[in-house]
Amino acid sequence: MGLIQRLERIPVGKFHYCLLLVTGLGWMFDAMDTGIIAFVLPTLAKVWALTTPQMGLIGSMGLVGMAIGAVLAGALADRFGRKRMFMATLALYSLATGLCGLAWSFESLLLFRFLVGFGLGGQLPVAVTLVTEYAPPAMRGRFIVLLESFWGVGWLLAALISYFVIPRFGWQAAFLLGALPALYVYHIFQRVPESVRYLLQQGRWQEAEDIVAAIERSCGVRSASIDTADGPEEQPEPEAAAGSSFGQLLRPVFLRRTLMLWTLWFGIVYSYYGIFTWLPSLLVADGFTQIKSFEYVILMTVAQLPGYVAAAYCVERFGRKPTLVLFLLSCAVCAWFFGQGGSVAVVVAWGCGMSFFNLGAWGVVYSYTPELYPTAIRAMGSGWAAAVGRAGGILAPVLVGTMLARQGSFSDIFLMFTGVMVGAALVVAVFGPETKGLRLDDISRL
Repeated sequence: MGLIQRLERIPVGKFHYCLLLVTGLGWMFDAMDTGIIAFVLPTLAKVWALTTPQMGLIGSMGLVGMAIGAVLAGALADRFGRKRMFMATLALYSLATGLCGLAWSFESLLLFRFLVGFGLGGQLPVAVTLVTEYAPPAMRGRFIVLLESFWGVGWLLAALISYFVIPRFGWQAAFLLGALPALYVYHIFQRVPESVRYLLQQGRWQEAEDIVAAIERSCGVRSASIDTADGPEEQPEPEAAAGSSFGQLLRPVFLRRTLMLWTLWFGIVYSYYGIFTWLPSLLVADGFTQIKSFEYVILMTVAQLPGYVAAAYCVERFGRKPTLVLFLLSCAVCAWFFGQGGSVAVVVAWGCGMSFFNLGAWGVVYSYTPELYPTAIRAMGSGWAAAVGRAGGILAPVLVGTMLARQGSFSDIFLMFTGVMVGAALVVAVFGPETKGLRLDDISRL
């Protein structure tokens, strides 16, 4: 029995839950550092007398960094390992967030937000690739959605920091707290193993054997003997064996899924960052006080958590495609009604629904993306999909800021987001393959 077969036969146990928790906390810190800027912007706009286009540029600059970071870190993770890049990107975005608290001008803040985005964008495809390559096939989708659920916890943490810290200690303190996750890097070094599939791809057989044997012991599974004659055949997905260049993503065998993923990522990132980066400011512009807008956003953020739970159930019960299409279309409906305004109860209810379905869809996207590429290009493929998505995230905050500056209506802004999400859902429905329950080695041959 080869190492990959041994790895995949291990039942879900202590190792898998520890890996989910350790990487999930890194994901949570990522979301916290991303979310802080959304809550700092209304205060910063008053202190620095920022225009709405300038506020949009601050939101978009982080997305520029995320796009570049996703591409570079994904490629480097395929070359130098998932674990190394996970640690490096976490340290970078944490320290850069702390530097944002020391920013002395609009321009310096833009530079630091770029560095934050570079680290944030680099970590996400690397972390999801690592967990994907360890999760058992029958639970892989659920594990990735649960990993993504830590994003909701991190965003909630950012909201709470902003709600309690900014009014008392100023916006700088919120950023300085965002530097603390850098201390977590050593824990990752101690607790997270390198990907077995990556090690096999690099020919590091003994390291891979040691890791698999240790996991088997931790999960109470008796080690099986290795058929050394099958060693070279354990390098999965031979169609990617030629290397991990960008051109691999556009080969006929991957082109359709690459274009589908790029469209999906553009749509969901465009809607997410356009909505949630601006949400506190949009509520203020619609007549709510800053404190009340924070309170309402916290309620909407809490709604993300059951959204992840629902997606984690549906993704293995009904499959990736139907779950993703359902959540995207449901979010589109909620966004349209949210844009119509109304009483506080109506706005908050539709906002909670929008948050529930949008972040549930995110969980499925992160589960779906790395499954569609083989080991040699998995992190790079995920990184490029995320990078194309960040282009949508760069565009959306600037466009929303421009629409507000030109007296665009609340309803027009959310009608735009409704259309984008409907379009993304249709692309997935028509062009996306189903991967539920399949081994990673088999998916690339669909």
